[in-house]
Amino acid sequence: MAQPKTPLVFFKTDAGGEPVREWLKRLEKADRQAIGLDLQRPQFRRPAGIPLGRPLGQGLFEVRTNLTSNQIARVFVCHHDGELVALHGCIKKTRRTPRDDRELARKNMKKVEQS
Repeated sequence: MAQPKTPLVFFKTDAGGEPVREWLKRLEKADRQAIGLDLQRPQFRRPAGIPLGRPLGQGLFEVRTNLTSNQIARVFVCHHDGELVALHGCIKKTRRTPRDDRELARKNMKKVEQS
């Protein structure tokens, strides 16, 4: 029996913006499609282990996507109220995921949890 698909929603700012959706729209079509495919795995609750992603602790996860430009995208997600919430997206420019990006994702996750 197939597992039900968890809906993917985008984090909304207090002003109603959706930063991840807006970031995705600025990427090349092929890169958007690659990220979308990689986001489908956690929607079906399949293990999102390396190389696709990894848990970052306290309910925060990252989904990794290799882009056509030989760069790596990160989308930070969490599960909340039966939904997979895309909290923040970035292009990784160094070996490590930047601390500022992880902190912003955690800040957005706390906002989601408080709503």
